[in-house]
Amino acid sequence: MSSDLTRFTAAELAAKIQAGDGEVHAFLHVAAEKAREVARGVDADVAAGREPASPLAGVPLALKDVVTTEGIPTTAGSRMLEHWVPPYDATVTARLYQAGIPILGKTNMDEFAMGSSTENSAYGPTHNPWALDRIPGGSGGGSAAALAAFQAPLAIGTDTGGSIRQPGSVTGTVGVKPTYGGVSRYGLVAFSSSLDQAGPCARTVLDAALLHEVIAGHDRMDSTSIDAPVPPVVEAARQGLSGDLSGVRVGIVREFSGEGYETGVTASFEAAVKQLTVLGAEVVEVSCPHFGYALPAYYLIAPSECSSNLARFDAMRYGLRVQLPGAGAEEVMSATREAGFGAEVKRRIMIGTYALSSGYYDAYYGQAQKVRTLIKRDFDAAFAGVDVLVSPTTPTTAFKIGERVGNPMSMYLADLCTVPASLAGVPAMSVPSGLSADDGLPVGLQIMAPALQDHRMYRVAAAYESARDAADGGPLINRIPELEAVKA
Repeated sequence: MSSDLTRFTAAELAAKIQAGDGEVHAFLHVAAEKAREVARGVDADVAAGREPASPLAGVPLALKDVVTTEGIPTTAGSRMLEHWVPPYDATVTARLYQAGIPILGKTNMDEFAMGSSTENSAYGPTHNPWALDRIPGGSGGGSAAALAAFQAPLAIGTDTGGSIRQPGSVTGTVGVKPTYGGVSRYGLVAFSSSLDQAGPCARTVLDAALLHEVIAGHDRMDSTSIDAPVPPVVEAARQGLSGDLSGVRVGIVREFSGEGYETGVTASFEAAVKQLTVLGAEVVEVSCPHFGYALPAYYLIAPSECSSNLARFDAMRYGLRVQLPGAGAEEVMSATREAGFGAEVKRRIMIGTYALSSGYYDAYYGQAQKVRTLIKRDFDAAFAGVDVLVSPTTPTTAFKIGERVGNPMSMYLADLCTVPASLAGVPAMSVPSGLSADDGLPVGLQIMAPALQDHRMYRVAAAYESARDAADGGPLINRIPELEAVKA
């Protein structure tokens, strides 16, 4: 377990957040009293000599605001759910409480998880603690920023096309997308049901593995949940700390290179690959020829499913309702959706509705699903010869807030390296790989593994992290230049 997990109590962290979150805006709601209640329960168990509920009992956590929490607001970053307080806990939430983990509060995010910068939140953008004029990634920028700002030692995010990994990369933290179905989706506000996946976020690989073990496992409330043992992720992370990767075959994806990658990102990736060879891994180049079609396929499949899922926000059952005296249901529904949905959500709903419409379904959504199958076959072929695949997590470091708001295509390209693993349902994670020589901002190394082999990437990530920390004189996150008062 990392040394900083228990530096502060839940009460102290809640107070720090309330006092100092203005610069970062990582949190939308602080649940201080509930966090204290859970922490007091852990203290009582310890005082009574009872075994803690989990190795993470008493360790505070920041929860992405797309995961439902009974009695605590859940907005999904949207005005549509501004005043909604769920009557039930998501399975992830329930498992956190069962493990004795105090939830500090709910973190900011792109509305309904649609975005790569957390600028699409209806409640204002989150700022990257490394440079406050930069984005913290998205859609889960709030969770990653809370870690980087030392406001929480653990966090939960959700990843549809890269929303855990991309924020991890640009904030110098660890973000993991488990195998699809490895963590229950029950209680996640749905964006794209065949892609959405909750996962752990932390400052070290071992911390992420410990949290992964808490939230993973079969759930009968989720029809897509995999009824299989949780991969031995903690054991693998501890094994990786030995620094020995002898016998591990690592594949470099040829298609994740070339134009569009910053020189600092490429240099950091090449240095990381060299370090893996020093640790004993055999590195080979592999080709995944259909990965170049992943981004357009994703931006047909995800909006199509979003169009279907977001139809539930009809102003009739829960959430926002615009009052129009004398108006009919259709007029109220139209006015509510106009007021409640942001520009990016509307854009994706329209794209998805068009792709699903009569006469276009086969040409767009159907074709995209065929491409998805080809991408999965690329992964299958690659994993027949290697244990894991590696690539940069993102083509660039954190860009400036507002820089890409007017250019959706430029924004979507932030997910260039992350969407293939999402489409195939395989596990993938981002681990810090140093600072870019171009601008001094964090760069991430993405590690991907076959489905239900999540432990493979944890072993490689832990070994790499340990070697990098030794070479750098400590964890990357300790070199953050801003927010010294928050870290104190």
